[in-house]
Amino acid sequence: MKKMSIWLEEKDNSPINILDRDLNVDILIIGAGITGMSLAYQLKDEKLNICVVDANLVGQGLTARTTGKLTYLQGITYSKLLKDKGLDSSKLYLESQIEAIKEVEKIITKEKISCDLEKTSSYLYSGTPNKIKELKKEKEILEKFGIKVNELTGKDFYSIYVSDTAVFHPLKYVYALKKICCKKKINIYEKTKITDIKLIKNLYKCQANNNIIYAKKVIIACHYPFFLLPMFLPIKTNNEQSYIMAYKTKVNEHKSFISVDKQTKSYRFHDNYKIVLSNSHMIANHLNRKENYLELINDIGKFYPDYIWSNDDLLTIDNLPYIGKIKNNLFIATGYNTWGMTNATIASKILKDLILDKPNKYEELFAISRTISFKDLKNSVVDMYDNAKGFIENKLFPNKTWYKNITFTRKNNLPLATIHDENGEHTIINRCPHMKCSLIYNQFENVWECPCHASKFDIDGNCLKGPSKKNISYKE
Repeated sequence: MKKMSIWLEEKDNSPINILDRDLNVDILIIGAGITGMSLAYQLKDEKLNICVVDANLVGQGLTARTTGKLTYLQGITYSKLLKDKGLDSSKLYLESQIEAIKEVEKIITKEKISCDLEKTSSYLYSGTPNKIKELKKEKEILEKFGIKVNELTGKDFYSIYVSDTAVFHPLKYVYALKKICCKKKINIYEKTKITDIKLIKNLYKCQANNNIIYAKKVIIACHYPFFLLPMFLPIKTNNEQSYIMAYKTKVNEHKSFISVDKQTKSYRFHDNYKIVLSNSHMIANHLNRKENYLELINDIGKFYPDYIWSNDDLLTIDNLPYIGKIKNNLFIATGYNTWGMTNATIASKILKDLILDKPNKYEELFAISRTISFKDLKNSVVDMYDNAKGFIENKLFPNKTWYKNITFTRKNNLPLATIHDENGEHTIINRCPHMKCSLIYNQFENVWECPCHASKFDIDGNCLKGPSKKNISYKE
């Protein structure tokens, strides 16, 4: 069993280009996942000096951890949007997702990208009476919008499905976009972390490793930006963690499935593998990550995973992503609500238009400044309470009952944690640099995790994933 995403078996053999000098650019894109690379692709023919940077490698973040679905059948999303935002917004979101699928297919065809694109039917299903009722309502809404929706009824389940969706290999796709953009003279710098952004007159001064990038326009295309203002993301979003595995199967059903029950289960097929996602939870809860993995493994019974990994998703309180201008030529795309492949793609088209000062019909729908309903704000307060409760408990009781070979101490007024293993001792500062949350140790992946905003650090405290900008290594 490999503790890694199945997509990471695909290697990018192009050389790693690390920023080693100061730059002046028109456009700086921070994040080289599917959002950043799709935007770079959209802008490739413009007469602009464009630079893409990533703290890791191209596509190695959340893009490499998804299930790789291209679908507009997204749980009971349209019922929720119809109730909270109205008919027009619900229909417009559907149009955005359909347009995104067509855009990916168009790019793949035009550029002759080999990324295992496969047209599939997408299914939603449930065996719970109240959820079946919700599915039937979702079917009515989609049909009202002109979508042909089929249904299946069994003794203990009900399912609806559509036939014009797809699955693909997300890393093969992103690597191809990288290659195309490089040919168009777009500079892509990996292992290049942005740690500070300041607006000075009409330019953004961005600290990148030991160098400075001056940019006229900056796009934040990473999962969770390291700044909190002016968006107040902690109030408007929640972080969800899911667990995914891939195991060999003799049958490829050429379909993808999502349950709408309380505990979502999602699966699709890739070559001779079945990819299953389950056990989703808010990251401040279910802190025994190893137990969560074992539950996923036990769920498939006689099978044993060949690959197993986790993923983080940023959920917004009103079920719509945040895509657009924050202020003064600073843009963002985040909060995809688990539907990253389609929302990243539509984000690239929206952002292209905004950067070029052109109108886009989805601009208001996804605007950062959109109105949030009182109901959504009320629900957000409840979620914030749950998160705060986990935060406080973790601060007061850092030593969990399931930990082995970990000691917690204080030295020089710092909370420390030391792991004792066959390689010696590994001491870290048990506090996330982002918002000072206490960390938990994921004994399955051997990483430290922040249960507030999903930063990750290796056993020696090196930052693997933001929003943290700093390591937590401790030296005497």
